[in-house]
Amino acid sequence: MTWWESIVLGTLQGLTEFLPVSSSGHLEIGQTLFGSTGEDNLLFAVVVHAATVLSTITILWAEIWALMKGCFTKTWNPEKEYIAKIAVSMIPIFVVGIFFKDQVESFFGQGLLLVGCCLIVTSLLLAFAYFAKPRIREKISYRDAFIIGLAQACAVLPGLSRSGSTIATGLLLGNKKESIAQFSFLMVLAPILGDALLELIHILQGEVAVNIPILSLVLGFLAAYVSGCLACKFMIRIVQRGKLIYFAAYCLIAGGLAIMLT
Repeated sequence: MTWWESIVLGTLQGLTEFLPVSSSGHLEIGQTLFGSTGEDNLLFAVVVHAATVLSTITILWAEIWALMKGCFTKTWNPEKEYIAKIAVSMIPIFVVGIFFKDQVESFFGQGLLLVGCCLIVTSLLLAFAYFAKPRIREKISYRDAFIIGLAQACAVLPGLSRSGSTIATGLLLGNKKESIAQFSFLMVLAPILGDALLELIHILQGEVAVNIPILSLVLGFLAAYVSGCLACKFMIRIVQRGKLIYFAAYCLIAGGLAIMLT
């Protein structure tokens, strides 16, 4: 992977991580077009996903800091309750990560047919959430948090948007647009950071060969971080305005093109 390819792919990852169009699917399409295959793809994906987590922390630092401060109190408070709900939402993805990690990784690098089909599923989910008119809940419940977590676990498939799946599921459950957007972005922090840490440990132990130039990894990380910061701000506004139907149309077109490229 050349340095300019890493910048293009890193920017693509950062822009699509928060938009409901599947960053993993677009990264898979980009890597296929560049002819990049093998374990290097997975390593690069972990690196740029870690960069977008850092961009989430940057943009939502005030909210994260408020939650952290709320943990250092003796009484049960809204901050502790919110963190507890995030923990509940992470149960499904941790089960998938522990027991089905190899199976999930096998889906990557297998061509664009699966990516295209999953993008179309994302399109249908976004369209359904846009036209549905559920009763609005005042706050996310523990039940909703777990169901949203199930949506996140399903979105490990390339082409099935994580943010699109979790936000659409939250909206269908009747949660407020502002609440579900922030919850969706915060609930992914621990799983991605944990995956990145495990990958780093495997590299240090010599279990994973690093064939990508370090410069390419660094540039890809920086590109994903900068574009991720921009996309995170943009996506929060988009969800608040309820304009997900445009992304549904885009995913439908992108999914069709991906299938045609197989």
